[in-house]
Amino acid sequence: MSKHGYQSGRLNLPFVGHCTFGKQPAQLDWDAIDADVAVLGAPFDMGTQYRAGARFGPRAIREASTLFSFGHDGAYDFEDDVTYLPVDKVRVVDIGDADMIHTDTLQSHANIEYGVRKILKAGALPLVLGGDHSVHIPCIRAFDDQPPVHIIHIDAHLDFVDERHGVRYGHGNPLRRASEMKHVTGFTQLGIRNVSSSNRQDYEAARKAGSDILSVRQFRELGVAGVLDRIPDGVRYYATVDVDGFDPSIAPGTGTPSHGGFLYYEVLELFQGLTAKGDIVGIDFVEVAPDYDQSGSTAFLAAQFLMNVLGFIFHAKGKSA
Repeated sequence: MSKHGYQSGRLNLPFVGHCTFGKQPAQLDWDAIDADVAVLGAPFDMGTQYRAGARFGPRAIREASTLFSFGHDGAYDFEDDVTYLPVDKVRVVDIGDADMIHTDTLQSHANIEYGVRKILKAGALPLVLGGDHSVHIPCIRAFDDQPPVHIIHIDAHLDFVDERHGVRYGHGNPLRRASEMKHVTGFTQLGIRNVSSSNRQDYEAARKAGSDILSVRQFRELGVAGVLDRIPDGVRYYATVDVDGFDPSIAPGTGTPSHGGFLYYEVLELFQGLTAKGDIVGIDFVEVAPDYDQSGSTAFLAAQFLMNVLGFIFHAKGKSA
């Protein structure tokens, strides 16, 4: 006990100490990962077509996540009457960032893929902090020796461009590249909206590849339960979340903001429902560009969302209190 009669040990407030995701332990030896979740930064934004800056996303999300570092007892949610992520049941480590080689997209992507493969080899769930959305390509490629996955895609944009002026690995291409991978069985693409998302041919190609595409308005007409009914049951889900899927009124810190987006609980409730239908086996959260949001609210949204989703995933596995 401390001299004030409270818990022994350090108080360890959010602004104290090293900045890892959720103030979880760092594990920089990628051959010694021993955890349920491993967090990898992918600070790559050389695939952007407009405003750069997502290379600083992983650092911003990590800093924001210290607010949600719950200490020794996990995170109690009074609505669900569940304590999520108890440290004696769920082990999270932060393995740092993949190395970025400036101007070299393919090598930078290869370094991200290498990190995700190390996480999977260790039997942990990869949580990748982007970076622009092109980082999804190496993330999902790393699953090619795993059982098949169905991709859950939250975004304002379809990201199904095949090639434009020779560019095949930019942030407009990731879902098209994923569709070419044999271990990807289908897509649910949610939040797609407004002008500039993609052309008619790309939508046709996405549907031919097995994609179910819903705008925000279509999502709201169906409701969360109705959308969940359209998603295959009992499969493995890989989630790729572009922060511009959320409305810029709550997430302005991104390179390509698009009004009319999701509100926080709409996406969170969808993911909570997913954990009752199947197994979320990997996540990348991309396009946080903190310099466009001096309030920091975009990074806080990303961190809070990811902490909650991890809690739901492991609660579904019986790892809660």
